[in-house]
Order: sequence, then structure tokens, then C-alpha cells
Amino acid sequence: MIVGILREPNHDKRVSLLPEQAKSLIKNNTRVLAEAGAGAAAFAADEAYVASGVAIASRDEILQQSDLILAIQPLTANDLTKLKSGTVVIGVYQPLFTAPLMQDWARAQLTTFSLDMIPRTTRAQSMDVLSSQANIAGYRAVLLAATLYPRYFPMFMTAAGSITPARVLVLGAGVAGLQAVATARRLGAVVEVSDTRPAVKEEVMSLGAKFIEVEGAADASGAGGYAVEQSEEYKRRQQQRLAESVAKSDIIITTAQIPGKKAPLLITEAMLDSMRAGSVIIDLAASTGGNVAGTQNDTTVYHKGICIVGNSSLASDMPSDASKLYGKNVLNFMQLIMDKEGNLLLNFEDDIVKGSCVTHNGAVVHDRVLGLL
Repeated sequence: MIVGILREPNHDKRVSLLPEQAKSLIKNNTRVLAEAGAGAAAFAADEAYVASGVAIASRDEILQQSDLILAIQPLTANDLTKLKSGTVVIGVYQPLFTAPLMQDWARAQLTTFSLDMIPRTTRAQSMDVLSSQANIAGYRAVLLAATLYPRYFPMFMTAAGSITPARVLVLGAGVAGLQAVATARRLGAVVEVSDTRPAVKEEVMSLGAKFIEVEGAADASGAGGYAVEQSEEYKRRQQQRLAESVAKSDIIITTAQIPGKKAPLLITEAMLDSMRAGSVIIDLAASTGGNVAGTQNDTTVYHKGICIVGNSSLASDMPSDASKLYGKNVLNFMQLIMDKEGNLLLNFEDDIVKGSCVTHNGAVVHDRVLGLL
């Protein structure tokens, strides 16, 4: 079997497999091709790939020859014209937001595995790209906020006077949120956290943060770690409680998302007006609409002196470790679709294989994506 590693678009500095990870495939009787410069932004030179046994090829050659393509970001329409029928493609394609694109890929006879659709079960943890990348994003979000914030994070007591610690508010206590809490605490900030899932209170408090409690949240135990839609009454109470915390916050990190739906608007323009100039907001939900009024994806905007950064791909700013973790997730997943001789073996009886497959045999096969079409 031939596996091809494509170079990502310029906005994504990651690569699907680093050279040392590709080596493990080669040992399993698999030929690996990498597009020239595929790992350059992640500090993995073409020479390192060659030393690992990977052949460097052009994009067209990889598309035409490969049985399995590794590309984190979606392929272009031009790419589709060069692929063999039945080619397997593995990446992170957000099919619940790109259902028409998945329909095009089905017509092109691709078998598509979108790793963001992997069931969030104990067995699938080693393949959970959302968690591995969100962990980096939460860490990076706080560091970015610290560089943009015009004041100190920790408390300082000096002969010239005392500096009070920054107050950080984190919305959403998933993987990204909890890492943001831990990082902000290490930098000396006072941290509050809001989440619709009361079950995360203990984790938040164990990191030294205060949990904002709002009664009446809908049960999210069956949502695989995500938030769920809440009642209008709960949203009203949440907005009132959040408004108090937003007004006294210096840094806000927002991470709240609902699979397949627009991100919930949690911080209104009126709340922004209550913040002091110089405050910073990092909206990690920007790609699905954002949690903050006025958020624009991949853009930094200002509202009355408040810096609002819309960025859902912060993991890409730490490309070496992000690629390392992503590549390990990919290798663990590929073990489920390959036999010991390195041949493709698509076992759709496996719940992880089935749950992450979006297109196969000329059709969209994922129930949730089909429902959107």
C-alpha cells in the first residue's frame, strides 16, 4: 500500500506524520510518499523524511499514486480530479459543517475518515485528535492573551507599589478550558470558570479555580464531553451570572461549542461594554460563529479598547508538538484499518471505524451527516 502525506495550506503549520512516525509505517511494508516541504513549517525537513525511508514527491504524484492520503485540511476541488477511485482520505474535515463538500467527495468515490467524528469512548482516547489539539490550544490561548494584555498576570509587591493579579474567566471546562485554567494559574492569575456541566466542578476546583454555578442545566452526560442545548430559562440565568464575572475580568478564554451547531453566544455587546480597556478575549470557538459578540474567525478586532482574538486553530502555532500528537492519533487509528502486512482492511463492524467514516462506495454513510443533507 502507498500512503501519501500532503502539505497543508499555508494557514496550518502542522503535518499529518513526522518522519519518525512515518518510519513505523514503512516497517510495516508500507510505502510512504511526502509532498515536498510537507513538514517544513513543523521543523521536519525533507531530508529527515528521506532518512526515515520516505520518498519526496510532487503533490500530483502523491494524489495519483496513493491508496491512502493523509491531509489534515480538506482537499481542493483540483485535488479530487487526480485521485484514484476508492482512495482513502484521513483528516479533520468537520463534516457536520461541510456536508455538501462530503457529498462531492462521495461522488468522487473517496472513502473519507474524519477523525473529529471518532466516538469519544475510553477505547478511542488514543485516537482523539480533538482532545490532543484542544489541549495545545488551551495552553497557547493563555500565552497569547498574556502577550496581548498590557498588565502583569501575577501579583507583584514592589517598593513602587503593589500590582493586583489578573482576573481570568474561562468559558467551557473541556480539554481546552481546563488546560487554559492550569496555564493561567501557573502564571499567577485568579481564575473563574463557567460550564453548563456541574460534573466538571471538582476538576476546576482541583486546579485552583472558582467554579461559577448556575442551577437548572440540561443533562450533558450523554454528549461525549460536549455542551448541549440549554433551556431559555437557564440561558437567562447564565447570562445574568456571567455578566457579573465578565465585568470584573481582565482576560477571557472562550471554548464552548455544540457539535454540528453554531457556537452559543455567551458574551454580548452589553457585557463587553462593562469590561475595562486593555482587556483581552481569546475566542477558540470562532470557526463556528464564536462565543463573543463581534468575533471574526482568524481576525483580531477591537471593541472600545478590548482586544478580541478569533482563532480556532491555535494548535497550529505550536506545530512541532501539535504534529507529534496528531501523528500519534493517526497511527493509532490506522492500526484499525490495516492488517499486519500493511494492506487496507476496512472493518466497519468496529464502532470507531464506522463512527468516523463519512463517505464510502460513492455515498455519504454517516447518519448525522446524511441528516443534514
